Amino acid sequence: MNTASLPLPGWITFGLIPIINLVLAFFFSGLVVWSIGENPFVALQLMLEGALGSGEGIGFTLYYATNFIFTGLSVAVAIHAGLFNIGSEGQAYVGGLGAALVALSLDHYVPWYVTMPFAILGAALFGAGWAFIPAFLQAKRGSHIVITTIMFNFIGAALMVYLLVNVLIVPGKMAPETRTFLEGGQLPKLDWLMALVGLKLGPAPFNVSFLVALVMCVVVWALIWRTKLGYEMRTLGISPSAAVYAGIPYARTVIIAMLISGGLAGMMALNPVLGSSGRLQVEFVGGAGFVGIAVSLMGRNHPAGIVLAAILFGILYQGGDWVSFEMPNITREMIVVIQGLVILFAGALEYMSRPALARLYYSMARKA
Repeated sequence: MNTASLPLPGWITFGLIPIINLVLAFFFSGLVVWSIGENPFVALQLMLEGALGSGEGIGFTLYYATNFIFTGLSVAVAIHAGLFNIGSEGQAYVGGLGAALVALSLDHYVPWYVTMPFAILGAALFGAGWAFIPAFLQAKRGSHIVITTIMFNFIGAALMVYLLVNVLIVPGKMAPETRTFLEGGQLPKLDWLMALVGLKLGPAPFNVSFLVALVMCVVVWALIWRTKLGYEMRTLGISPSAAVYAGIPYARTVIIAMLISGGLAGMMALNPVLGSSGRLQVEFVGGAGFVGIAVSLMGRNHPAGIVLAAILFGILYQGGDWVSFEMPNITREMIVVIQGLVILFAGALEYMSRPALARLYYSMARKA
């Protein structure tokens, strides 16, 4: 039997392998930093200080992580059903429209905790709606989900620019954005949560949507591993032919899985739209939909792993900004290279070390 296919304990598959991949990513990132004449250990220290060294830094780290939790869950749900949803970026973008319309309609009349459930529903429905057509084309016409979801990213971006420039823009202003929501349409910060551990949040936009993201992690876990629908999705993801033979309706399962995936991506908009800027702006997603792919893969498509991977990428984003500020030779583009190396080793090359670890493990097991 090929060593790459030999079963390994969970502590190796879900613990040791990701750690090795992360070490390799930072090793090669260190070589990149060293090649331009900077000390990689100082750069790493600055990154950790910027991301975790203060209440403000932790707040920004968790703010970014919130975005990635939503999009990571979106990608993971689709993957469990054997689908590769590349459209979380566009679904989150359109989801922002749903959340903004709710806030614009209710912020004059009700407090934020009344607006929030309707905003969650609006963001989820708009995100799911944007995922429906690619799902239908995959289920009924055999169109590849990767191609259609990529196309819908661009269509969604064009649609949102049109709406912000021509429909939702504040009269007399040039900025393509809605009016700022009143207090009833903005999610409050979690400064009280930071205060529990003796930290001050400062200007960091860490807000209630983080708690919503954690709740969605529990919901996704229960859905995938504790419901009949989740079993059908996982069966379809492992073997579509076996699932159909067992009586699992292919088209229905594909469409439902993509609707859930799109809804989760749409909910990502709560964080920047209602929690950070307090208005709908152009390009507020900022690539979080694509980062969600790496977060899902690195987290092994499990909610607990996705939370940890999202925090890691939050550290890279916030710490990377701090490094580029403190070490001008390390530009923002180099930070993107470091993020790309993490994605490369944690995603595309996630099982690179598995054959060697399998040989070592079984060799030690035989000796024991």
